Amino acid sequence: MDDLQDRRVRAMRAWAQFVSDGGDEADAVRPEILSSWQLSGVVSPDVTHAPLADEGDTADFWNASPLQTAVERVQDELRRTAEDGDLVIAVTDEQTRILWTYGGRVMRRKAETVNFVPGGRWDELSVGTNALAIAGRTAAPSMVFSAEHYAEVVHNWVCWAAPVFDPVTGRSLGVIDLSTTWDRTHPIGLATARVMARLIEGALPTDRRTPLTGDVGPDEPGLFLTLLGTAEVWFDGQRLLLNRRQTEILALLALHPEGLSVEHLHALLYGDAAVTTSTLKAEVSHLRTALSGQLSSRPYRLTMPVTTDVEEVQRLLRRGDVRRAVRAYGGDLLPGTDSPALVQMADFLAVSVREALLARPDPDAVLRYSELAPYDTAVVEACLAAIPVHHPVAPLLKGKLASAR
Repeated sequence: MDDLQDRRVRAMRAWAQFVSDGGDEADAVRPEILSSWQLSGVVSPDVTHAPLADEGDTADFWNASPLQTAVERVQDELRRTAEDGDLVIAVTDEQTRILWTYGGRVMRRKAETVNFVPGGRWDELSVGTNALAIAGRTAAPSMVFSAEHYAEVVHNWVCWAAPVFDPVTGRSLGVIDLSTTWDRTHPIGLATARVMARLIEGALPTDRRTPLTGDVGPDEPGLFLTLLGTAEVWFDGQRLLLNRRQTEILALLALHPEGLSVEHLHALLYGDAAVTTSTLKAEVSHLRTALSGQLSSRPYRLTMPVTTDVEEVQRLLRRGDVRRAVRAYGGDLLPGTDSPALVQMADFLAVSVREALLARPDPDAVLRYSELAPYDTAVVEACLAAIPVHHPVAPLLKGKLASAR
């Protein structure tokens, strides 16, 4: 407790100096806190509560969000965690607007007084530095302790937040936050927020669509293919209902933008199987109709803009952004496909992701990857060897390792 008190006093001194003269507190607070304080300058540190969004709009968004279904499926675990730790738990959208909360007896009352309730806007421009805002802005877990909060009204709080991602597209859906009083700070708080985020991600409805560029569907013209884990095709903002072969043909054409002859496409799709080219041509004809004619012949080639999650993962791996690459990697490419070319691409991509993790075993990325490949113990072992013994993710990874063995 004495250590926590000392930490609180140091945070209070740094905060007081910053709000009085805007001084550089680089040596007194963590870099992410200083950066957030600097972004919070448009807000008064004396703000008493977060602004509220329209109640009806918030309810409509929540009712249409896949997060609602996921939270309902795991709400017993969320509520038990809140009650056992006397926490208030919140789930937000991408703009850090609270959509759902549940609180223990003490924290529920405290939360209501500052609008830590559905509709409350907790972005930095609305209420200053807090864990929800930092996690949402950086797409990484965050902890904010006592006077590290910019608004004095929550200096008695400690908050841990973790982003919630769509496992299919890697897109951020919002954050989950756990908050309590500063004197109840515990080293496992951030790890618990991560676990709660993974719990929600695992409970998202499997028949949902969180498009690559929006909540309803991609607005801009073109073809959008989700091929990793779950196969979905969107064309000019409309979802196409295709059979498996047609989806495989589109995947091959998307991965060969220069075009393919009928013979080459046949070989990539069927291999040595006894399937006639007439069968292939019939499938292509159906596709051409579905794509409003934007599939040329001789060679077969897509004539509209095309985006795939495969290309996104490859792009992120080339940049060395392993964490985002793993988020975008929703699983095997078209699981169950018997197309020789797609099987080869699936193997290549899986190996590329694995080798990137072995070379740079980012703990959060490894934790996510372990859900997709639970028996790949080498990646987990490499991560445990690279991180400090007391790293908050270490117990979770050790648990994954024990389960795999």
